[in-house]
Amino acid sequence: MIKKDLFAFKIQIKLIIRLIKDLVNRDFFKFSQKQKTSIAFDHKISISQAFLPSNSLENKIHNIKIAAEKINKIIIKPDEIFSFWRIIGNPNRKNGFKKGRNIISEKLKEDYGGGLCQLSGIMYHISLVSILKIIERHNHTVDLYSNEARYTPLGADATVVYAYKDLRVQNTFNFPIKFNVIVKEDSLFIELLSQSKIIERNLTFNAIHKNNIIEVDTLNEENKVIAKSVYKKNQN
Repeated sequence: MIKKDLFAFKIQIKLIIRLIKDLVNRDFFKFSQKQKTSIAFDHKISISQAFLPSNSLENKIHNIKIAAEKINKIIIKPDEIFSFWRIIGNPNRKNGFKKGRNIISEKLKEDYGGGLCQLSGIMYHISLVSILKIIERHNHTVDLYSNEARYTPLGADATVVYAYKDLRVQNTFNFPIKFNVIVKEDSLFIELLSQSKIIERNLTFNAIHKNNIIEVDTLNEENKVIAKSVYKKNQN
């Protein structure tokens, strides 16, 4: 009980620190919110990923569906910032989330909200493709998957940990945009809807192996590095 209370206290402290930082740098006033008015979006960019078989797949899909329902109500106006956790909230049992697989301390473990990293990862990927500004993103610390078992390129992931690690992207266009998440039995789809056409950016993920480390450079069409990711190799 004491350990549980201490964990909850640490989360509250982290949330307060984030709030103070957001107020100081004025990001707090830029966060996107649920809109009452509807907007017609005539253009879209889309990405899909397969759901890989696992013992916790049913719970994973359940958790992503809860998050998708919240995300799909958000319109991101020009200059606004989409924050994953400000929209999703605490992924605990009280808020309807179930236990699923998460990477905790560089190992796969069960925790509430498990599986949400696949959602944040595909949102990061489509944000890169759509040339949105990445305000905050964290890659996983360790690469646990073989090339055959990957559902996304190494370097296209984005881990999220409530109060600690967020995914934040900013709409730098002069028109509104919107994420639209579609969850099917075996696949996850994400669309970036927009009022005007967005030219998709072609990406290359270049992995460099150095001893027990993998460094991944994300390159655009001009061969310019737009993001870097560093992983420890799975030693198991």
